[in-house]
Amino acid sequence: MPTPPGDAYASKPGAESLSLDDLGDQAPAMYSSQGDKLHLHRPLTLFRRVRGLVCLAILLLTAFVALVLLSPVVHFLPRFFSVHYSRLWTSYFIGNWLSMWPYLFEEVNETKVIFAGDKVPKENRVMVMCNHRTEVDWMYIWNLAIRKGKIGYCKYAVKNSVKNLPLFGWAFYVFEFLMLHRKWEVDAPVIKTYIDSFQDKRDPLWLVVFPEGTDFSEAKRDTGNAIGREKGYPELVNVLQPRTRGFVTCLSQSRCSLDAVYDLTIGYKKRCPLFINNVFGTDPSEVHIHIRRIPISEIPQSEDGMTQWLYDLFYQKDQMLASFSKTGSFPDSGIEESPLNIVEGVCNVALHVVLSGWVFWCLFHSVWLKLYVAFASLLLAFSTYFDWRPKPVYSSLRTKRKIV
Repeated sequence: MPTPPGDAYASKPGAESLSLDDLGDQAPAMYSSQGDKLHLHRPLTLFRRVRGLVCLAILLLTAFVALVLLSPVVHFLPRFFSVHYSRLWTSYFIGNWLSMWPYLFEEVNETKVIFAGDKVPKENRVMVMCNHRTEVDWMYIWNLAIRKGKIGYCKYAVKNSVKNLPLFGWAFYVFEFLMLHRKWEVDAPVIKTYIDSFQDKRDPLWLVVFPEGTDFSEAKRDTGNAIGREKGYPELVNVLQPRTRGFVTCLSQSRCSLDAVYDLTIGYKKRCPLFINNVFGTDPSEVHIHIRRIPISEIPQSEDGMTQWLYDLFYQKDQMLASFSKTGSFPDSGIEESPLNIVEGVCNVALHVVLSGWVFWCLFHSVWLKLYVAFASLLLAFSTYFDWRPKPVYSSLRTKRKIV
């Protein structure tokens, strides 16, 4: 799986990458390294292997059907008339598929998700900022988003290269993830254009950024700390030094339309999971998510002010994770969030499985459906590769009239 969101730039030239907070050199035994195949919370039994492969097959096959069958109708066609309704329908119909992932984590794998800190309201437009411990952090943000009814509105910043991934690249494109090349001269106008396209306050937006830019390794941490020392910043153990330029740009251009910033800090028991651990349900045993809601008015407006604010915030994260490694919990842990609705989850899975089964059966009997699937696949491949999206006809005509 690709390492997603990231604010891929340092605030000053020459700044290098940093990473995430795994646990530092004095991490207790319950935080085994990501590569440690021992110490799994649950043994990788034959049952877990078979169940994991079945679940993964269901997720991938239903994803293909949801994207290919629905994208032309709910994403592309409405966009000729209204960007707002295109996003609304895409987030509802195709985003419905995303909700299967939190159910996999919590109900099938029996991973306990524990929320701490602020109990946030169901707000439409927020920036979600999170530490980046491992390759699957971004997926657990869905466990919060689904409880706020916004899972289909999460937009992540990802490497542009992920668009070349079969199926996943199409999904990231349809959900309008922010694709970055990791070259500031290229990405600066991309970020501006992207943020400008979400100025309509009717469009719900959860813009998720990982200011560390990549997931954790001790080598990246040490490299980042060396650069941080030159700038006068304290060393960090459990998180990487943040990359600030992309974060500052995103927040500067979007702050007028945001309700708040959600500062998330994620910690894992017993070890940091990999994607394969999520598939087979061997880890993690618990995911702890500390939430702090920060009003936009409390964040400095100047570039230097935001930069210093971000460094201070990551120093606080580092201290919080140091405490978490000793106690196994965050401050104000156990805030009540509504549990996942089992009946709704089962019905959702059944709907996607039945629809997918019907589509694949019809593919063997209908020439027209074969042609539709071929057309939809070519449309998705073309649009993803060339980053093409239809523009509203009325808007285009109005622009031409102004020029005339």
